[in-house]
Order: sequence, then C-alpha cells, then structure tokens
Amino acid sequence: MNFQKLFDLEDKVVFITGGGRGIGQSMAKGFSSLGAKISICDQNKEGIEETKSIIVDESSLKTDVVSSVVDVRKKKEIEEAIKLTERNLGPIEIAINCAGIANANPAEELSSEQWQTMFDINLTGLFYSCQEEAKVMISRNKGSIINIASMSGSIVNRGLKQVHYNSSKAGVIHLTKSLAMEWISYGIRVNSISPGYTKTPMNLRPEMVDQVKIFESETPIQRMASPDEIVGPAVFLATDSSSFCTGVDLIVDGGFVCW
Repeated sequence: MNFQKLFDLEDKVVFITGGGRGIGQSMAKGFSSLGAKISICDQNKEGIEETKSIIVDESSLKTDVVSSVVDVRKKKEIEEAIKLTERNLGPIEIAINCAGIANANPAEELSSEQWQTMFDINLTGLFYSCQEEAKVMISRNKGSIINIASMSGSIVNRGLKQVHYNSSKAGVIHLTKSLAMEWISYGIRVNSISPGYTKTPMNLRPEMVDQVKIFESETPIQRMASPDEIVGPAVFLATDSSSFCTGVDLIVDGGFVCW
C-alpha cells in the first residue's frame, strides 16, 4: 500500500448537493483546496455563486468548478447536473449529499405538509441523489458516496420538538447502510456523517442566541462545531484511507452522544 496516497484527492471529481451554504459550502471549499474538481449543486443560486467565489478567491491553484441549480426532489434536475459535471470535469468518483432542511414544531401541531416537505427533501431527495450518482459509478465499479445525516438520527435532542427532522435523519442513516450493502459488489462505498450541533446559517440566526448557549453547554466539548470541522471526516470517507469502510455512520458531535 502506498500510504502517501491514502488521502489523495488531486483531480478527483466531487459532486456536492447542498453546496451553497453551511456544511456543503465547507465541503466544496475543503475538497477544492486539496486539488479536487468540484461540482456544486443547490436550490439557491446566490449560495452557489457565493461558494464559487470563495473557492476562486481562496485557491492559489487552477480551480475546476461547475455549478447547477438543483431541487433534489426532482430526479431530472439531479440527472442533468451529473451529466453537466461529467461533460465538463470528468467521471464522478465522490459524491457528498448535504442538501437538507431543519425546523421544529410540536408533534401534535405538525402539519402533514411540514412532515412531507421534511421527508421529501431530507430523505427522498437524498435517495434520488444517491440513485443518480450510483448509476454513473456502477459501470466503473468505483465510487464513494457520503450522506450528511445528524446525531438526531440516533438520539432525541432534549428540548427540541422536531420529530419529523429526527425521523428523516434516522432514515438517512439506515438508507445509507442499505445502499452500502446493495452496491458493495459494484465497488461503491456508501457512508454517512452525523454532525452534532454545528454553526450553520440555521443556528446563527439572531433568534437562536439563547438556544445556541444551551447547545454549547450540553455538548461535552463545550462548543458547537464549525462546518469546516466536518470536512476532515468526509475526506477520510471519500479517499482510500477508508477503503475498508462502508455502511458506516461516523458521528462527529464533540462527545454529545456519550452523555
């Protein structure tokens, strides 16, 4: 084994959903800085442009980036984004599915629309993404798919009434394991990352100030994660350094689930 190549991302094509903000934006920045070619997908065009400008500004090297406005609930849009990526950058070897939403409401007041929208984006949209990504990887017998789940898929957060969110993320974790087993014979590894409380735009809103203090105090490491701190675990799962890992849910939570 060539240990110097374990974390090699040079010229690898990385397809990222939800790349317009938060964890997805950090993934695009981080993987680009390590020499990867990046395809950014997001429903928010402004977010996409922001991510692209950050990558270009921070890169001292030639940077290959393409982008697509994609609603992950629409398979055709994912399919077209993948075609664009492969036409301009080359074969997709790594896919990171970050697109998702979060909100809260007491279970007894939760509307059917709010429940359905959560699952349509967080679980069905993620499945559509995995499905389309795998279609181009299967013929090559190679690929790494990483899904962003949440520690809320494994535990129930004290004080947060978000049964729909928790359930959708639990679905992501088990979907990941199921796809890992279905596609293992094609050389495709499928893993998930479950972040703990993270400084995403959702958690940085002014009205979240008091809630953030609770998040920090209840996390053993006494702070929230930066979105950039989720990149390292993704690099591990994306590269040959994790070649014997598939169906894994990697919890990155500052020790939260230990208590």
